[in-house]
Amino acid sequence: MTGVRQVDVLVVGAGPAGLATAARLAAAGAGRVEIVDRETQAGGAPRHGAHGGYGTLLHPLTGPAYARLLVTAARQAGATLRTGVTALDWAGPLALHTLGAEGPGTITARAVVLATGARERPRAARLVPGTRPAGVYTTGELQQAVHLYGQRIGTRAVVVGAQDVSYAAADTVRAAGATVVAMLTDLPGPQTAPARAAGSRLCHGTPLLTGATVAELLGRGRLSGVRVRHRDGRTAVLSCDTVVFTGDFVPDHELARRGGLALDPGTRGPAVDGALRTSRPGVFAVGSLLHAVESAATAVREGAHAAGAVTDHLAVTDHLAVTDPFAATDRFAATDRFAATRHLAGTDHRAGTGRPVGAERSGAVPLVVDPPLRWIAPNRVTTADRLPYVLRTATRLTRPVLRVTQNGRVLHRERLWTAALPNRTLRLPACWTHRVDPEGGPVHVSVLP
Repeated sequence: MTGVRQVDVLVVGAGPAGLATAARLAAAGAGRVEIVDRETQAGGAPRHGAHGGYGTLLHPLTGPAYARLLVTAARQAGATLRTGVTALDWAGPLALHTLGAEGPGTITARAVVLATGARERPRAARLVPGTRPAGVYTTGELQQAVHLYGQRIGTRAVVVGAQDVSYAAADTVRAAGATVVAMLTDLPGPQTAPARAAGSRLCHGTPLLTGATVAELLGRGRLSGVRVRHRDGRTAVLSCDTVVFTGDFVPDHELARRGGLALDPGTRGPAVDGALRTSRPGVFAVGSLLHAVESAATAVREGAHAAGAVTDHLAVTDHLAVTDPFAATDRFAATDRFAATRHLAGTDHRAGTGRPVGAERSGAVPLVVDPPLRWIAPNRVTTADRLPYVLRTATRLTRPVLRVTQNGRVLHRERLWTAALPNRTLRLPACWTHRVDPEGGPVHVSVLP
């Protein structure tokens, strides 16, 4: 047993968002900042993304180099990094049970930042029928096998998906010395930059099958092919010994769910406001846990933004400790069983209102999207929010006009200058949030016909 350890800020997840949050907090003098991650090495997904596209235009980096840069920045700022440590469950409102090489333990904190990221749904979760041969990967599994462990993956691969991560997977297949037989998507076209799609088709001769899905995996022992079903019902068999399922990300929200945090039905991640505060006071969420999945640069920006909100939260708790020690202890101490029960239940019985804890403090209003938009993050809005919003659409939209309304009142209207594609990021500025009525109904984001 490692016993109970006390820190000021506990960050769960050592990917770009978690590392950026910890680095900014430690540099700002937030006290003892600790990061825990279940992987044996920190850095998150960029660690095994050996392709380019990271860093800046003036200083481009590969994924591993970018991960090393973030890890170094966090450590130099003074954050403590502990890898191989899994956060198992909540021990209180701001405390977590952990398990690592040293054994089980409990970490209590004044603030907790969840940066647990997202994962791709594997073949089983996609309900793809057929045999269970070797040679079936997700993008993450493929990149780790090739770039981290130097494994051979086969000679002929089919890549399922046509978004940015799909083309990165195709590049990894080629880096391993294999041929991409085909890429396929159930959508009408690719969901990536036109130049990238054209380069794959013209430079590498990789066909893209649109309106097609994998109907069955074939082969005993080793994959021998995939049966593809087209939208009109026709089927065909593609001969291959490797298939890579890409995209279809889901937030790794197990810890948030076990803690009883409110989840957004669109993103399936924790519901947060523009300060990235969750439904529990003192618990914040950042990165791909909120929106599966955005770029590492977006995750880093959110981490830096969340650090400011965490700093404000710590200042409030310090003030409470000075002016009302009982209130500070009762509200934030993770070892107080009664306080833990009250927070996990989500209501403040001491106030006698039964309202969600922190609701009166944040004044957050639900932010929802109307079809064909799929989701938006953050998905709660206050008048002080300044973090830009990210959205996704279910269908292709040509230069759409986004309209933001509350109770029939138009708060903002903006035309996008590029086409909106499924699985591609849309951005909405937060210049309209000061017009939101904190006592009004939900704020809706819709597309004008």
